[in-house]
Amino acid sequence: MKRTILLMILGLNAGLTHAETDPATAARAAAGQLEAASVSLEDAGSARDRVAALTDTVKAYEAGLSALREGLRRAAIREAQIGRELRAQEDEITRLLGVLQSMGSGPPPVMLLHPSGPTGTARSGMILADIAPALEARTAGLRADLEEVAILRDLQQGAADKLQQGMTGVQTARTELSKAIADRTDLPQRFLEDPVKTALLIASTETLEGFASGLTDIQDPNIAPAVPSDITSRKGDLPLPVEARVLRKANEADAAGIRRPGIVLATRPNALVVAPTAATIRYVGPLLNYDNVMILEPQAGMMFVLAGMKTAYGGNGQVIPEGSPIGLMGGEEAEMGAILSQSGDGTGNTRPETLYIEVRRDNTPVDPAEWFRTE
Repeated sequence: MKRTILLMILGLNAGLTHAETDPATAARAAAGQLEAASVSLEDAGSARDRVAALTDTVKAYEAGLSALREGLRRAAIREAQIGRELRAQEDEITRLLGVLQSMGSGPPPVMLLHPSGPTGTARSGMILADIAPALEARTAGLRADLEEVAILRDLQQGAADKLQQGMTGVQTARTELSKAIADRTDLPQRFLEDPVKTALLIASTETLEGFASGLTDIQDPNIAPAVPSDITSRKGDLPLPVEARVLRKANEADAAGIRRPGIVLATRPNALVVAPTAATIRYVGPLLNYDNVMILEPQAGMMFVLAGMKTAYGGNGQVIPEGSPIGLMGGEEAEMGAILSQSGDGTGNTRPETLYIEVRRDNTPVDPAEWFRTE
């Protein structure tokens, strides 16, 4: 019997382990990020460069919300994992509790005696000495698991307020950013658009690639040199313009079997898009079925084509600094209940918006993964 108990305890210890990371700590850290973003929003009103300050605030909110969602998701998964493991070992745990109860209910002198005499008593004591540490460790493990479940449930119950505050804050920051950009007058103007040529090009365009190629043909020969002069040293190390994951790689077929030379990024609704480098806006506006398209020229002979933004900032010919906001993705934020539900079961498309990025060098498409950090 005691041998069976010992094997049972050792098996339980092997089967029920704690997670390597602490999702509750991660979620609390994310909540701290949102609080810091709230303070940043208050300070942005008096900042000398409101556009830069509000851009940082929006990015801070987005990072905090993303981290909080991930923390809640991990917390829910961890709670479910502990619950499944405890239910799977319910019989063993019941037996363990019974053993602990029986050991604690008998008088100590009786527990030290064995019917076969002193030898049996000695052997029994040796077995109990082996079992006792395992019993103690297993009991401590169960207590820790139950405490962790209580912490995770408390965390999830208080998450709705933090999420709501963060979502309200980021929307306010986006609105303030749009106003600050509309009031901005300090951007250099490298060239003035020829509206007639641009309109004719748009009317004759059938593909995004064709439009980008056509921009080179209608370029004013007197246009000032592009700035900065060279970004080759940053090849492969440019940040993606939006917080996203790669949905489709260059020349990877989509559901309709169509292959395109750019990459498709999956973003959250209303995500902020920023310029990956200093560049000239060669074109900004609606085009084909891509919503708004932004074509940036970071250096002579190179273009970054970004398509799919709901809102676009800036005007043709403007020279914008690195990190400057260039637009917002479309879509609607999920309702609070849906967000918490997605956190719990891991289902639902939390990145329903897509941004297409194409890189062209000397009017030829190249794989954006060669220039951007896509991993």
